[in-house]
Amino acid sequence: VQLVESGGGLVQPGGSLRLSCAASGFTFDDYAIGWFREAPGKERREEVSCISASGVGPYYTDSVKGRFTISRDNPKNTAYLQMNSLKPEDTAAYYCTPCRGCSGYGCYGYEDWGPGTQVTVSS
Repeated sequence: VQLVESGGGLVQPGGSLRLSCAASGFTFDDYAIGWFREAPGKERREEVSCISASGVGPYYTDSVKGRFTISRDNPKNTAYLQMNSLKPEDTAAYYCTPCRGCSGYGCYGYEDWGPGTQVTVSS
């Protein structure tokens, strides 16, 4: 399994970024995809969003609802996270992972990670 996240960077509060997750080494459209983030000083990665293999019923953590949108392009083996109205508390390294499924409680059955992409929201 290979995962490469990209699209991070430095953005001012209120700005937008689109993260990409390029995947290989597994049958992409058999898996849900989850996005997680790890903020400085936090003990564990926080799940941000996930999307099912077919693209229906995405999950979002409460803090990003209405601001972030997850999507996927199965022929391109790529998932995306569109992040709008960014806040300083969104600052984190963002990671994607294939999941066995995505439910109303989030991603389950995951173990593989890419190197992540850093998002910094600061004026």
